Amino acid sequence: MEACFAAFDKDEDGSININEFSALCKALFRNEKGKPYKLDSQQVSDLFMIFNTSGDGSMSKQEFVYCWNGWIKKIVRPQSALVVVDVQNDFISGSLALHRPVIEAAEEQDNLETRDAALYIQPRMLDTVPFDMHCYSLDWHPKDHISFIENVGIRTLAADSPIQDGGKCNLYDLVIFEGPPKTSQILWPAHCIQESWGAELHKDLKVHPNAKTVFKGVNPQLDSYSAFYDNQKLSKTILDELIRKEGVSDLYICGIATDVCVASTAFHALELGFRTALVSDASRGINLENINAAYNRIKEEHGVIVNSTEVKAMVQGRDRRPELGYKLALECRKNITYPAKNKNSKYNKQITNNDGNMNGNETISNPPQLVRA
Repeated sequence: MEACFAAFDKDEDGSININEFSALCKALFRNEKGKPYKLDSQQVSDLFMIFNTSGDGSMSKQEFVYCWNGWIKKIVRPQSALVVVDVQNDFISGSLALHRPVIEAAEEQDNLETRDAALYIQPRMLDTVPFDMHCYSLDWHPKDHISFIENVGIRTLAADSPIQDGGKCNLYDLVIFEGPPKTSQILWPAHCIQESWGAELHKDLKVHPNAKTVFKGVNPQLDSYSAFYDNQKLSKTILDELIRKEGVSDLYICGIATDVCVASTAFHALELGFRTALVSDASRGINLENINAAYNRIKEEHGVIVNSTEVKAMVQGRDRRPELGYKLALECRKNITYPAKNKNSKYNKQITNNDGNMNGNETISNPPQLVRA
């Protein structure tokens, strides 16, 4: 930390100004060949004001300590997890197989069946990329699960359901069940039933010996695309807890299907504060328009879409993406209380009075510390 501070404190005034911080960012955000990524002046200013907590335009050494421990060090030496979503028999060759998947395939896979991309690329990452943690999610449905078209008649359709006669439903129709909870549901064929062959991970999928397994969709009344939450966010899986326990900050997500369960997992990963990359060529999807929409949303929320060939350098901290650095800075901001002259003061957490009302003049005054996310 001392060496870094001294290296960028060019005028030796004991603080880092905006120009010095801009030089730091140029050195920090580089690809594996050492070429700097472009950051515009507004991005640099936003980042600077997050860590110049006093808002006086000069980052003190005390402020830099937090910047170093909570931000720089985690970018240079990230803790990373591979999250493989739902690479199960029923999605490969079973009842809900993607027979015409659309994927963004790497050139070296031209001779591979695109439907098996999730099987062939993930093992190569497992063999070559030094992830700190490996997680595998499985759809794990009871026989009476709400998503199965075979079960549409065992629940009451809501008055505003677009289809009122369950007997006239077709695969992939959208219906609304009365509940509780009231639920909009796409109807799928029965798939990934607990303890069945269809629910097993595919035999060609390579599983790390220390992998963590997460079961989702276990509640018969709720579907669960994401490996973190059910579709109504009424309950969580254990994935978030497992990842935080290991101190992981970066998630590389792949699997089936890109535009459904993989995308939902990535959205929630970003929401929970993780630096998130969707590995496009190790995933396969259904609808190209929906895949592109998912990619755009991930990028808008400061995640990245990457090819599997890029992952190793990123996990090793040799390829440092500004999007992910910006995401981490936003997480740091959540734990800092700013004075009024810093524009980030509008993000200060508010606390309630004894009567439960918000006190607009008070903020949580815990010392700044990075959320372990």
